[in-house]
Amino acid sequence: MQSIAIDAGNTGTKYGIFEGDNLVTQGYFRGVENIPAEIKNYTFKDAIVASVAADADAYITGLSVSGTTIKLSAQTALPVINNYKTPETLGADRIAAAAGANFFFPGRNCLIFDAGTCITHEFVTSQGTYEGGGIAPGLRMKLKALHTFTERLPLVEQISQNFPVTGKTTQESILSGVLAGTIAELNGLIEYYSQTAPDLVVILCGGDAGFFESKLKGRIFVIPELVLIGLHRILTHNV
Repeated sequence: MQSIAIDAGNTGTKYGIFEGDNLVTQGYFRGVENIPAEIKNYTFKDAIVASVAADADAYITGLSVSGTTIKLSAQTALPVINNYKTPETLGADRIAAAAGANFFFPGRNCLIFDAGTCITHEFVTSQGTYEGGGIAPGLRMKLKALHTFTERLPLVEQISQNFPVTGKTTQESILSGVLAGTIAELNGLIEYYSQTAPDLVVILCGGDAGFFESKLKGRIFVIPELVLIGLHRILTHNV
């Protein structure tokens, strides 16, 4: 039988259906009331639900599971050592990304960037210890904030791969400030961790991973399904 991992984020919900260790189907929907039929009409062997926005119980009630159902929390056993000082406040997507990185690159120091609504970074040591990381506004959040908290700056919504670093219009200047500034922010973090963590692996996931892929220093691994696979690793660690 198949198992399922559900990642309820700030703007929508991703799900992955696994056959053994293989991710065979993945999808996206908005709102617990819109759970797809392929989920509602199937009985899964095991399931894990992680939510940073909505009540995870609402998703669990929409599932049919014959075995184990896990609502990811600070009490859930993990395949990595969690060195976060306040695990009860740690976002489920963040620890799942750490577990996924450790699965793909065991014995390596890993720096993970999840570029979505927020841009988070996580650091996992070669010994499999999650040390923590950081949370910053994502690209669209920054663009929206400039418009919302000023009187005259326009709302810029189009994120372009090719933007001028030296803006010659207000729109170009906003794009430069947000896009070039965020690229510099991430490259600075890569440089910092590279100095303290030899043989560092840098991993990108999240909706804006494609924008950053060619703009960050060194070799970058883009793994869009990292959080789902990390959730599944946590699930298999508990069954």
